[in-house]
Amino acid sequence: MKTSNFITDNFILQSEIAKTLYHDFAKDLPIIDYHNHLSPQLIAEDKPIRNITDAWLNGDHYKWRAMRANGIDEIYITGSATSKKEKFLKWAETVPYTLRNPLFHWTHLELKRYFNIDDILQPSSAESIYESANVILENKTPAQLLEDLKVEVVCTTDDPVDDLLYHQQIANGDFYTKVLPTFRADALFFINKETFSNYLIKLSKASAIKINSFDAFLDAIDKRIAFFNEQGCRLSDFGVGEELRIVDALKDDVDAIFSKKLSGEDLIQHEVDQFRSFLFVYLGKKYYEYDWVQQYHLGPIRNNNSRLLNQIGLDAGVDSIGDFPMAEFMSNLFNKLESTNQLAKTITYNLNPSQNEVFATMMGNFQNSDYPGKMQWGSGWWFLDQKDGMEKQLNCLSNMGLLSRFVGMLTDSRSFLSFPRHEYFRRILCNLLAEDVKQGLIPNDIDFLGKMVQDICYYNAKNYFGFKLN
Repeated sequence: MKTSNFITDNFILQSEIAKTLYHDFAKDLPIIDYHNHLSPQLIAEDKPIRNITDAWLNGDHYKWRAMRANGIDEIYITGSATSKKEKFLKWAETVPYTLRNPLFHWTHLELKRYFNIDDILQPSSAESIYESANVILENKTPAQLLEDLKVEVVCTTDDPVDDLLYHQQIANGDFYTKVLPTFRADALFFINKETFSNYLIKLSKASAIKINSFDAFLDAIDKRIAFFNEQGCRLSDFGVGEELRIVDALKDDVDAIFSKKLSGEDLIQHEVDQFRSFLFVYLGKKYYEYDWVQQYHLGPIRNNNSRLLNQIGLDAGVDSIGDFPMAEFMSNLFNKLESTNQLAKTITYNLNPSQNEVFATMMGNFQNSDYPGKMQWGSGWWFLDQKDGMEKQLNCLSNMGLLSRFVGMLTDSRSFLSFPRHEYFRRILCNLLAEDVKQGLIPNDIDFLGKMVQDICYYNAKNYFGFKLN
């Protein structure tokens, strides 16, 4: 593959209208990344990253999956016995084979935006790209990389027992980017797991509450939510990959179920469902009380390859799209909260594209005058955050709801080099609207469309989450 100036100023923009919408309205907007898995520790420590392998390949299961598909030995993917350079060269060997995979676009957008590299990454260019990128990373901290792309806010993903020490350090430091925690409640629901008892010990320590009853468990949760709120938390999240049900669950019954677990007895599935159902509603009401936005990431089937799971651990890159029914779960949960007027602002994300219309129409059932676009069907997530997936999400949302009220893109990433994905989304959005103009489907009113683009790319999120920005 020849070297070329692939990422041009008009990448993806197929008309003059698309170019105008992007360059005049979207390009220079700051970024609000309201869901990701970045390390607040790395931001707080403010040390240079130094090596592109660390920035690009560590923890990036998208790249891991591509390398495995290309027949690369696992030792060069997640192994510890090879050098950083060897791993990078194996990724470079894989990149040409990612053509038409979103990784090809992301890779070259990132090379262009962070390192001003126009070359196509491939074996013949790998050595020079590796050296050039490392020269820049030698003096670039994660915080500086965020500032370079005008990232105003990142919301990390944090366990309820996290002490949020690094968030506090960042808040007290001189950082351009606000780094806010998100209350990721998954572990609270794992009452059927062997790990639950040990987690209760951690929760007890974090909350300074002895958890010897269900009431004490709830008190500990309340205390942690209040603590997260004090640290600037504006969002919760949930992302367990399995079938979920909302069933009738009386407080007395759940008290007994929790006591049964504390005594070491096994629970049947219906008891697990009762516990979880009560907790879903309880937490939902708390999120409403604190005016948080609740997020639900629904649909993955996780840890399919047990050999790699045992070898590498969680997040090994062996998760995929599941086919769990989700409509009744969402309907029952949101209806219970709405029935007492305690339904918080909500964003749902689906991983199974066959359920696009299911999710989009479900959110429309619970819109009200509390806030425009209160119930959001979130952006294309995980396997769907690519051009085709984004376009399908934008089209479906347009058909079933109000695209103009959409809170836009997020990275869902562990990498500090992933923020050109916002640019990718903005280009796709502008091109999509421009194509409608060309076909006479929407008015050719650039100012009107430009405002819509700016709202979707930045202002809707800024207002929806209530972030306190300069």
